[in-house]
Amino acid sequence: MRSTRVLHAVDSHTEGMPTRVVTGGVGTLPGATMAERRAHLIAHLDGLRTFLMYEPRGHSAMSGAILQPPTRPDADTGVLFIEVSGALPMCGHGAIGVATVLVETGMVPVREPFTTVRLDTPAGLVTAEVAVSGGAATAVTLRNVPSYCAALDRAVTLPDGRTVRYDLAYGGNFYAILPLERLGLPFDRAHKDEILTAALALMAAVNADDPPVHPEDPAIRGVRHVQFLAPDADARRSRHAMAIHPGWFDRSPCGTGTSARMAQLHARGLLPLHQDLVSESFIGTTFTGRLTGTTEVGGVPAVLPSLTGRAWITATAQFHLDPTDPFPAGFLL
Repeated sequence: MRSTRVLHAVDSHTEGMPTRVVTGGVGTLPGATMAERRAHLIAHLDGLRTFLMYEPRGHSAMSGAILQPPTRPDADTGVLFIEVSGALPMCGHGAIGVATVLVETGMVPVREPFTTVRLDTPAGLVTAEVAVSGGAATAVTLRNVPSYCAALDRAVTLPDGRTVRYDLAYGGNFYAILPLERLGLPFDRAHKDEILTAALALMAAVNADDPPVHPEDPAIRGVRHVQFLAPDADARRSRHAMAIHPGWFDRSPCGTGTSARMAQLHARGLLPLHQDLVSESFIGTTFTGRLTGTTEVGGVPAVLPSLTGRAWITATAQFHLDPTDPFPAGFLL
C-alpha cells in the first residue's frame, strides 16, 4: 500500500453529530496560541481539513478536531476544530467528543466518578468535566467561553426584498437567532431544503450588511450559523434547526449555539442564572445548558455558560493518501 499521508483518528458522535478526533500524523502547527495555529491552518493547511472532512473520507455534514500540544500551562491538550464550513474558534459538540475520546482511550489520567479535562481552544480555555463509570464516559459538562448578546431585533433585508428581524449572539461562534415562522416556513424536516436556502440567504445578507466582529479577537468574525427557533421554543426548552454554511444542519443541539441562545435569552430577561435550559436539535437530541455567572468580553456584558451532553466512540481509523489519488484534498458535491 502506497501512502504519502497517514493520519490516525478516533471517530465519535455527540448526540448524533460526528467528531473525527485526529490523534496523530499532523505534528505541531506553528503558533504561540491556538488562535495563531488556527490562522496557520486556514492560511496554509486547509487541504488537511478538506482531506478529512470532504468526500470521499467525510461527507457534507462532517466535523472534527485536531489534537495539538497545549499552548498554555493550565490546559491538558490543544484542539483545532474543523468542519465542512471551515476551521472554527470553538465547537461545543466537538469538545464533548474530544473529552470523551481522551478519557475512553486513556490519553488523559482517568479518575472516577469525574475526570476534568482542560482544552486549549482558539476561543479560549474550555473545561470539560467528564462523568466516568466503569471507565466509560457517561456525560460531559463543558464550561464554555464567555458568551454575549451582540444585538437584539436587528433588521436585515433579504434578496427577495423582505425585511426580517433577528437577534445576534456569540457562544464561541456568532449566531443569528430568530423564529423560523418569520420566514413563513414550518418547523418540519420535510421542508429542510427550503429552510437551508432561507438560512444561506440570511447569512449572506447579514455578512454583507454588518458582519459581527469579536471585540477581543478580530479573526472571529461573520455569521456562518443561523438558529431557527420552533414555535414552542422558550427559556425552558428551546427546539431549533441549526443551519450552517455552506448548507447543512447540526445534528446535535450545538454547544456554542446553545451558549449563544442562553446569552440571548438572558439579555432579554428571560433566562436567569442557574436555571436549566433544555436545548433540542432538529433530530430531537438534547443538551442541558445553564448560566453560572456574568462577566465582560471587551467591555460587553457577557455570561458564563455550561452545558451537558453525551458522546459515543464509533470507530478508530487510519486515513491514507495514495500518490495517484485524483482527490488529494477531497471534494464537495
